[in-house]
Amino acid sequence: MPAAWALEPPPRRARAWRLRTRTLACGDVPLLMGIVNVTPDSFSDGGAFLDPRRAIEQALELASAGADIIDVGGESTRPYAADVPVQQQLDRVLPVIEGLVRRIDAPLSIDTRRAEVARQALAAGAEAINDVSGLEGDPAMLGVAVGVGAGVCVMHMQGTPATMQDDPRYDDVVADIGVYLRGRRDRLAAAGIAPERICLDPGIGFGKTHQHNFELMRSCWRFHEVGQPLLVGHSRKGFLAKILGNPAADRTAATAGSAVALAEQGVQVIRVHDVRPVRETLAAWAACRAEVKRH
Repeated sequence: MPAAWALEPPPRRARAWRLRTRTLACGDVPLLMGIVNVTPDSFSDGGAFLDPRRAIEQALELASAGADIIDVGGESTRPYAADVPVQQQLDRVLPVIEGLVRRIDAPLSIDTRRAEVARQALAAGAEAINDVSGLEGDPAMLGVAVGVGAGVCVMHMQGTPATMQDDPRYDDVVADIGVYLRGRRDRLAAAGIAPERICLDPGIGFGKTHQHNFELMRSCWRFHEVGQPLLVGHSRKGFLAKILGNPAADRTAATAGSAVALAEQGVQVIRVHDVRPVRETLAAWAACRAEVKRH
């Protein structure tokens, strides 16, 4: 059984996420992390931005559309994906980071499980490490994060990308993941990462069934108990196709609608492929929500 888990969130949510040299303020409307997959095989846009020039163009478009942070990754972490060698990741992501760092105001994060990739990306100007292994996949990753004072996003994943969807099981998916995230926060803080630099991600789709994903999406408010900013990456994922009843359906509207549900729960950062429609949907939600409050 997991340790005791709070039934109610604290009265105040985390209001900032400190990066390497900058701080993102978290208000009532979630910040948007725009996705740039410099990969041939990511589940939704694999190959579309493998050319660094196309990846840079995509990042510039996402920033223009209102992305608050740009997440650049050179390794697909879709189910059953194989590991990508460090040098190959570096060849993919470094030209993109170097090409963006002086051209956009939005900070950059590096999506990787490999310490050397993170180290060189941070040296090139990235501000944060987004690690789907929760900084557990590479024993050197923690030292990299501590050494440069990077912001970190710590995600929960059951297994590895190659095994995570084989047979995911939990006693209580929300409680189990809450205990994991709290434990990782405590261990990282004890190792020297300032708590204000730690963002937590329950890992939608990473070692979870569709039912697990639905339960997590409905219960993200509970993770505020840990006291850190929350990031959720549900964009275009398979459980949305289940809602729509069509695996081939466009999932943009479902992604935007789900973002509203996350905003209602106070989630601070949402990771998305389609920044503009999600930004516009959240703007409409915020305006209408404020109008309801006045009456």
